[in-house]
Amino acid sequence: MSANYPFSFPEDELMTWQFVIPAHLRASVSFLQFNNSNCAKKEERVEYYIPGSTTNPEVFKLADKQPGNMAGNFNLSLQGCDQDAQNPGILRLKFQVLVQCPQNESNVTYEVDLSNERAMSITIEPRPVKLSRRFVPGCFVCLESRTCSTNLTLTHGSKHRISFLCDDLTRLWMNVEKTISCMDHRYCHRRSYSLQVPRDILQLPVQLHDFSWKLRVPKDRLSLALVPAQKLQQHTQERFCNTSFSYLVAGAGPGQDLYFGSFCAGGSIEQIQVKQNVSVTLRTFAPSFQQELSRQALTVTFIPYFKEEGIFTVTPDMKSKVYLMTPNWERGLPSLASVSWNISVPSDQVAYLTFLKERTGLVCQTGRAFMIIQEQRTKAEQIFSLEEVLPKSRPHHHNFWVNISNCSPVSGKQLDLLFQVSLTWRTLDMTVILIAVVGGGALLLFALGLIICLVKKNRKKKMNKGPAIGIYNGNINTQIPMQPKKFPNVQKDNDAHVYAVIDDTMVYGHLLQDSNGSFVQPEVDTYRPFQGPTEDCPPSFLIPYSKVPTVKLTTEESAPGFNPESDSEPYTFSHPSKQDGSNGNTDIPLLDAHEPAETGE
Repeated sequence: MSANYPFSFPEDELMTWQFVIPAHLRASVSFLQFNNSNCAKKEERVEYYIPGSTTNPEVFKLADKQPGNMAGNFNLSLQGCDQDAQNPGILRLKFQVLVQCPQNESNVTYEVDLSNERAMSITIEPRPVKLSRRFVPGCFVCLESRTCSTNLTLTHGSKHRISFLCDDLTRLWMNVEKTISCMDHRYCHRRSYSLQVPRDILQLPVQLHDFSWKLRVPKDRLSLALVPAQKLQQHTQERFCNTSFSYLVAGAGPGQDLYFGSFCAGGSIEQIQVKQNVSVTLRTFAPSFQQELSRQALTVTFIPYFKEEGIFTVTPDMKSKVYLMTPNWERGLPSLASVSWNISVPSDQVAYLTFLKERTGLVCQTGRAFMIIQEQRTKAEQIFSLEEVLPKSRPHHHNFWVNISNCSPVSGKQLDLLFQVSLTWRTLDMTVILIAVVGGGALLLFALGLIICLVKKNRKKKMNKGPAIGIYNGNINTQIPMQPKKFPNVQKDNDAHVYAVIDDTMVYGHLLQDSNGSFVQPEVDTYRPFQGPTEDCPPSFLIPYSKVPTVKLTTEESAPGFNPESDSEPYTFSHPSKQDGSNGNTDIPLLDAHEPAETGE
């Protein structure tokens, strides 16, 4: 302590302390309390005389950071000034000298190059610890190996050489802050920046605690999109982030008290879009974060402005459930704020949206709080009031939106929603399965029937293609049984030539004898005379099964429209239908595709 402490040090006096310290130890000076008097002449100061220093004496103001990491003996002097007679003030000083055994790090100098950085600062400071009454050695950061203090801030635009005088470097950590701003929306549109920690910071022997990027955009002109190299998971009560680091996303502008949440690698969130200025903080929890950080990167892109507070793009998978919650968890979504989730569903899977509580407990003072669930393919919307019961879990077969909009709630009633999305394999409905089975069975029966019909038809064709056996009979009786009339003899010089087509059983009927030697009479075709025109040649073979009507011809009429055919064409006999014998009409319609022309008598 200075002379007369706690009262004023004498005016314009010099007081010196000589410290004798072994050369292998290091000494650091820190001022615990001091006051400056009102000087009329000269200036109050402290001077250090350090053996071997080329800058002796080293002069500091009382408000400056005092030297540290001094090896061996040194002198410290306090110099007063000529005080103002009207208002002299008080000059007093209380300080401490900490002597430590140097660690390996005290002999190593680290260079931190911030000359190419803009709007960036690094602060090295002690971790918060519980107060203890036992002695704790000091932990100092030294700039240029002389200016040592428990707190050190490095600014952008220059290179810094630092060393450490500390018995345990785990008692220190770093907090870094960098601002990325772009106020010209025409220049910034669609520009991207990579949010990565510089190597100069990672090579320092103290742990990085926070690295915060302050992202600023022109108001109501641009918004921001955060895209991670690996999909992110939101830290919730149901699923904690068990990783060595995470990203904290929060509003950064004045009045933007909006905390989007904490996110870590290994989830289903592909993108986070925010409306306005935002702060993205990389927070570490273990020294192993550097190995994991090399596989994780975050890219920010300036995108067109949108009105919602945030939009999350989520792509779930079958491995685990996805838990999502509204921003400002446990503090409530801000009044009149709106947040959306764009949830993707694979084509062969079904998504189930489940809310983890039945009611929100929200009471609106003005406006309405509602939730919209919209299928992106069908554009079908479902609107639910958040003051009522939340919807039950239901399947979604296509990509869908979940939009939550808040009202102005009554004091003490806040909107907090936690929900999950899970995927299952898509299964066919039982009705669809039954219809498919019945339809498939019917199709199979139809195919079998068609095959049977085709086989029978082909077999019949093969049987009909066999050569017909004809027996010529020149003296055949052309009179139809039970019919007195005969065929008109058109050609008087030629006898009527009639061929009767006889079935195989008529020729080989003797093979049908029974055991007694008597014949079993086979069925034979009935003889039927031709009722058409009796010209030199018979009509040509007509197309079978034709349903085109034809004109009937009487026995006295003839159809001159028939062309003569060659002798090689077969004769055809029609089978008359059963008629009453008293009815003398024996006209048989011709099965022709063309209607014969009628001629006058």
